[in-house]
Amino acid sequence: MSMKIQIQSVHFHADQSLKEFINKKLSKLETFYDKIIDSDVVLSLEQLNTQVKDKVVVIKANIPGNTLIAKEKSKKFEEAVDLAVDSLRRQIDKVKTKNKA
Repeated sequence: MSMKIQIQSVHFHADQSLKEFINKKLSKLETFYDKIIDSDVVLSLEQLNTQVKDKVVVIKANIPGNTLIAKEKSKKFEEAVDLAVDSLRRQIDKVKTKNKA
């Protein structure tokens, strides 16, 4: 059973390749922790006046009894997704360690 991943882009259209990239990255988390129920990904653009400053990625991963949240910014969505997924992986490690104790 694989987790449900919902991707939402705010004020722009995320192309298929970006969505596939996100799905692939998030699916890898399941190899570390198979209890992830679902994930919500919100992609947005941080603007300064009319200039797009950064790409913002917020990922919420729901696990039993907890919601893990990672928010990252970068010049590229792919980079921000990488950072956010790394952050979630560290959070999952903490949860796993705590559950073993």
